[in-house]
This record gives sequence, C-alpha cells and structure tokens, in this order.
Amino acid sequence: MYSWDNPDDRISIAQMNSELQHAQLELLSAHCATHQLRLRFSADDLARFGQRDILRKSVQAASALSEYYSSIEKRIPAAEAAANPILLTEDLILQAAARLAAYLRQQHDLYIPSAVPLNNRQKALLWPYFSAALLDRVRIVELEGERVANPPFYDEYRALGFVNLPEVAHMHSLTFLDVIVFNEKVNERSLFHGLVHSVQFEVLGLERYCDLFVRSFANTKLHFSVPFEAHAFSMESRFVGTPTTRFSVEDQVRLWARQARY
Repeated sequence: MYSWDNPDDRISIAQMNSELQHAQLELLSAHCATHQLRLRFSADDLARFGQRDILRKSVQAASALSEYYSSIEKRIPAAEAAANPILLTEDLILQAAARLAAYLRQQHDLYIPSAVPLNNRQKALLWPYFSAALLDRVRIVELEGERVANPPFYDEYRALGFVNLPEVAHMHSLTFLDVIVFNEKVNERSLFHGLVHSVQFEVLGLERYCDLFVRSFANTKLHFSVPFEAHAFSMESRFVGTPTTRFSVEDQVRLWARQARY
C-alpha cells in the first residue's frame, strides 16, 4: 500500500492520478455518447433492433466498470477516515481562498513577461468555443527544463490532513487567470482545458472562484472531483469527441454558475 511519506510512492501516486484522469475523460466521453443514444432511441428499440454483439459487449463493459468502481466507492469512507482530515472552519476556508487567490496572482505576474499570444492556427481552431476577445487576451508559456512548483502553503494544509492536494509539477498545464503555463508541450486538448479555466475566472471573478474551489475541495478531498475541474474535463471531452459540433464555453460556464453547480 502506498504511503505519502515515501518519496517514491509520491511519484507513483501522481502517475496513478494521471491515469485516473485519463480514465475519467474516457468515461465522460462514453457517458456523453450514451446520453445522445438515450435521447434519440428508447431502450425497447435498442433491445429489439440493436446489433446483438455490440449490445452485449456494451452491457458487459458497463457492468464490469460499475462493479469495479462500486468496490472502490465502498473503500472511500475508510480511506477518508484513515486520513483523518480536520474539518475546516469558516475562518480557515476564507484564509485558504485568500491564499489561493494571492498565489494565482503571483504566478500570473511571474510568467506574464515570458508569455506569448496564441497563434492564428490555434485561434481558428478554438473559435467559436471561446470569444475572439478571450483568444486575443490569453497568453501561454511552454516551460523547458523546469516545472511549476507546488504552492508554498501545501505543507501546512497537508499537515491538516489534506493529503490529496494535486502535484502541480505533474500537471500538464496550470491556468493563472489569462496566462496558461505548460509543464509539457502545448497540445490542443490541454490548451482547450486551460482556456476553460480562463473563462471560469472571467465569469466568476478570482475571489469567488477561489472560495468555491476551496469549499468544494474541502468536501470532496479530490482535485478531479471539484466541479470546476469536472466541468472542464467534460467540455474537453466534447471538444475532442465531436470537433465538428461547436459550442460556447462561456455559455456553459454561465449556465453552471446560474444553477449553482460550482
């Protein structure tokens, strides 16, 4: 069993979460495809006229996945109890949100001098998912020989029991307001994801974003379960899965904000 106190295990845990993220994206893509199927065709029609071998394989795959993830879900309460995190008070939540906001501003100011605008090909690909104004304003940085470091307050919050803080150095990209910094080579998928976060900052404002992020992470204890991340991954999956069907990311973000889903 892995231990966060073992440096080698930390690398394995980061790799595990990276693979978990990839699996989640594939599941989201399958969920979207199944949802479209559900909207267009009834279960009775699928059972009567669907190709038998494909139906059986689909049912078997879904059942196996459900069984696997259900077995993990049963272990989550015990794992959380073992971690024994301290329940954050309102004052601690407000303090953490303020520190996160300050960190994002500092990182923005650190990287903006070396950031460059999107090129014309990137803008053409990403419009109209994003407004022309946003695509003109956003800047990107592709790091070479270095990676973004973890925030300085990580050790303090890990001591409080939050052992699942995301390893910043192992993330593909980080969005600091309108500056997206890439630990690895820029690709269309990760650029789209980073731009979604820029829209979230734009729509909600930095302070509200940070407040909602901290409260959600305090509840879920997992970075990938925070609605800001889940929504970005969901739209990223739509972008990759159906590139010919474009949608407005800003409209989607404003909808979630109105529905208090963040």
